[in-house]
Amino acid sequence: MNAPDRIADAVTNHSRIVIVVLLLLTAAVGVGMPMVDQSSSLDQFESESQEAQALERIQGNSDDGTDPYFATEGEENTTSVQVIVRGDGDNVLARESLVSSLEFQQELRNDESINSTLAENRSITGVENLVAFTAISGNLAEREAVLETGLNDTLELQREYLNQTAAGDEQAAAETEAEINATIEQTAESAALGDERAAEYEELVQQAREVESGRWEIEQETDNYEASEEYRNLTATLEQLRLGATTGIFEAEYTQLQEGTVPLEDQLEALESLDDEEYERVVQQTLSDGDGQENVALALMPSSYEPGSTEAETRMTSVTQSTQSDAAGGGMGGGAVSDRIVESQLDIRDLANAQDEDYIVFGGGIITDEIDRSMGDSLAIVGPFALLFVVVALLIAYRDLIDIVLGVVGIVAVLVWTFGFMGWADIAFNQMFVAVPVLLIGLSIDYAIHVFMRHREQREEDGQAGSVRGSMKVALAGVGAALIWVTATTVIGFLSNLVSPIGPIREFGIVSSVGIVAALIIFGALIPAMKVELDEFLESRGYDRRKRAFGTGGGRFSEVLTVGSTAARKAPLVVLALVLLLSIGGAYGATQVDTSFQEEDFLAESPPAWTDNLPGGMSPGEYQAKDDLDFVNQHFQREDSQAQILVESDGGGVDDPELLEQMNRTRDEAAASDVVYTMANGEADVQGPLSTMESVAAQNESFNESFRAADTDGDGVPDENVSALYDQLLEVDEEAASQVLHRTDDGEYDATRMIVGIDGGASAADTTSEMRTFADDVEDGSDGRWSAIATGDPVVSHIVEQDLLDTVLESLMITLVAVFVFLSVAYWATGDSAALGAVTLLPVAFTVSWILGTMYLIGMPFNVLTGMITSLTIGLGVAYSIHVSDRYTLELERQGNVWSALRTTVTGTGGALLGSAATTVGGFGTLAFAILPALRQFGIITGLTITYAFLASVIVLPSLLVLWTRYLGPDVSFDGPGAASPAAASDGGTPAETDASDTNGGSDE
Repeated sequence: MNAPDRIADAVTNHSRIVIVVLLLLTAAVGVGMPMVDQSSSLDQFESESQEAQALERIQGNSDDGTDPYFATEGEENTTSVQVIVRGDGDNVLARESLVSSLEFQQELRNDESINSTLAENRSITGVENLVAFTAISGNLAEREAVLETGLNDTLELQREYLNQTAAGDEQAAAETEAEINATIEQTAESAALGDERAAEYEELVQQAREVESGRWEIEQETDNYEASEEYRNLTATLEQLRLGATTGIFEAEYTQLQEGTVPLEDQLEALESLDDEEYERVVQQTLSDGDGQENVALALMPSSYEPGSTEAETRMTSVTQSTQSDAAGGGMGGGAVSDRIVESQLDIRDLANAQDEDYIVFGGGIITDEIDRSMGDSLAIVGPFALLFVVVALLIAYRDLIDIVLGVVGIVAVLVWTFGFMGWADIAFNQMFVAVPVLLIGLSIDYAIHVFMRHREQREEDGQAGSVRGSMKVALAGVGAALIWVTATTVIGFLSNLVSPIGPIREFGIVSSVGIVAALIIFGALIPAMKVELDEFLESRGYDRRKRAFGTGGGRFSEVLTVGSTAARKAPLVVLALVLLLSIGGAYGATQVDTSFQEEDFLAESPPAWTDNLPGGMSPGEYQAKDDLDFVNQHFQREDSQAQILVESDGGGVDDPELLEQMNRTRDEAAASDVVYTMANGEADVQGPLSTMESVAAQNESFNESFRAADTDGDGVPDENVSALYDQLLEVDEEAASQVLHRTDDGEYDATRMIVGIDGGASAADTTSEMRTFADDVEDGSDGRWSAIATGDPVVSHIVEQDLLDTVLESLMITLVAVFVFLSVAYWATGDSAALGAVTLLPVAFTVSWILGTMYLIGMPFNVLTGMITSLTIGLGVAYSIHVSDRYTLELERQGNVWSALRTTVTGTGGALLGSAATTVGGFGTLAFAILPALRQFGIITGLTITYAFLASVIVLPSLLVLWTRYLGPDVSFDGPGAASPAAASDGGTPAETDASDTNGGSDE
């Protein structure tokens, strides 16, 4: 007795023990289901590429606590939200619009759930804030000028007072003293200082008067008084007092402006206090092309904005949130975002939607929410549709309620095993695993139909003398080998994904393989044992449980299924030639299929109108992130759309003048690139150590002097004392310097970077190509002193795209080779020709070319779901082919005639395959109704894959089997057109032998 016979005997003779053991095992594995976490982060698809590792060095690795190279304090623990106001024909730079935005900011800060997430400094920065800052700064400058004038007048009067006193004109001196006091009082009033600061100003002025008196006395007593050290000291003291009595009076306000912490009430007052002419001037000043604050403002305007214009159709406000208290922080590039951030960003959007103006709120939390909701809504829609279709299909195939219930119970058990394993193995549920339930449902139905239909065929063959248990034993023994082979080859197909560098793809292969093995155990043991017990129980009470197998007994379905056998009999070479031509065309298309790894793949569009009529539990929510993303890409630079060139020292330090010169040339090249984002002022968004020094030099005179002194040849690039210049840059503006320079504890500069803003319409492939060219240019001529690598989110995304494509190709080759070897050895070991393995696999290879060619024709790219299509095609396709080849060799041995064996195969096994294919196509086809775009694509292409696999197995494979039999197969008859035998003995024995089969389990398949 061989292995399938022993297993069949154990299952049928000890059915109750099998049921108890497997139900207990199902319960034990199922305990792991609640432990399954969910993750929608795209970061998990990143591999350990050099580019990804470089990005980790830039940003720091939270897993091992590695500090970032460049991020300023707290920067690595923040995420940004882009709040964009659209004018819809109105001017968003009008005073009413900016005031409305400031009032909206007040609402954000008054909402505790939002305010608690905001970063400490500059948490909200918009054009409205910067215009208000300009107005406040201008007001402070005017008030400061009043103080300056008042102080100068006071000091002039002080000298007049001293001269009058020296001349003994006491009355004039008294009048001058009164005028001095009046000037001080009037100046404080004109500058609107208030009582406290007026007193401070008066005290400083009085001190200045005393110092001025000291200077006057020295001037009277010394001819060369300017050379006097005492006089110089008094002059220096006077300048300090002058500074304190003017700028120093408003130190708090200037600090607030510098830190961006001016109270919103003051900002509103500043805007509302301006007259129309002043307001226009302030807006122009804020948004004019220039250095410093103006550049910040222009970065918040659309790329089409004309600098200095007082009219615009859209503008942006950036909201920075702290993720420091979260278990996992993230940004808009698909990183893990905590529930706290997600909820706060949804609250921001709710408040924005309640405003009179039209707002777009775009952030990582909103993207995460929409991806998660679209996954849930997709399953809510697809699940009932898939279940309904499967039930209808099973009703047609089974025509028996008990068999349908058993099939559904088996499917549930398989899913419990699969998701229970995920929980125990700590594998998170991500976008890819949405396909797992549908995949396993399809395979489970396939297994169930073959077991049940074989059992029905055997019961019909056994007649009234047969028994439920005996027929099931023969059916399991007959179909068992095929099921084991199908399981093995399908598992090989999915385990080939272990070669992928992408973690979720490897996990997908493992989980799918576990589910497939679970399907074999459940439908090869548990469900047959339950069916034996139920059928025996019912028949013992007079219920006849014998049913005709689907596709047998003649009729329309039988005639349709014989198309392949008829073509194989009449023109097998013609069939093969046509298939080869079609496959060559498909292979060419396969080379043209694009690869995609973008957020757009996972962002749902607005649900179609027909979903409005769905019941409440199935009705999807509203989705707007995709449209918002398109708007952001069209008008602004996304917060996460930045590429970088990381330059690291290989021993000599990055404070090399030649490196600075090389980076300057690369900056000029980047400015001319189509993939680089062009800001409203027409300049490319490229930041590096040189641009940072230029910006700081424009605002700090001391650094400007050092910067110019280091540029000895006048080309704008320092060529000496670069290390000292970097030291001074860190002292003057550490925040700006630390974004592009990394200094070790020993004071050496070991890394720098260029940050390149990428245009929203640029592809990841084009971006990566350009950035790698720039990196090569930076490294050119380094002589090993430094190295440069292109990185950043767009580059890492392209690496994932390449990894996806590599996974498709590598898993395809590995699967084809491994399945070919397995089938060849398996057929040889069971007494058939090893060449039958190649014949069985060939239709699957055809199917792969057809499906990839179809993807090219309909413009469907490889993504994290459709990238699995080759594994799925081979896994399902080889299952269909094995069933046909296995049944054909069995019937060939039994009947001895090629045409009779072929007709029996395509009507018997072909009927089971048709039922299986129909239910699986229906299950996967319902994914076309999914809200999640990637899932919808996966459903469509998988439905086509199963259709192709079925057609290849019942139309193409019969011709291949006929040719194999003619040239390499056993010596059998080719006489006559052939007809199915009166009764198809599933065990492969002759009708006379079927009685004995109840004891020996049937012959091998």
